[in-house]
Amino acid sequence: MPRYEYRCRTCGDTFEVNRPMAQSSDPASCPAGHPDTVKLLSAVAVGGTKSGPAPASNGGGGGGGCCGGGCCGG
Repeated sequence: MPRYEYRCRTCGDTFEVNRPMAQSSDPASCPAGHPDTVKLLSAVAVGGTKSGPAPASNGGGGGGGCCGGGCCGG
């Protein structure tokens, strides 16, 4: 179940709420009972492996190399 981080505008505390994605935009009261909260954007780590970062591409073949996959000026 996703975890969402909120900050209370009244007391300034940050807290997390576990809830289904379907309820991600529902309001959340802070643990002290204040209703005026805002959902914070969370950073998500993507890529790499347990043993290290993803290998760098050499720019050859299929996509995303120089100039969107093609070679420039040559």
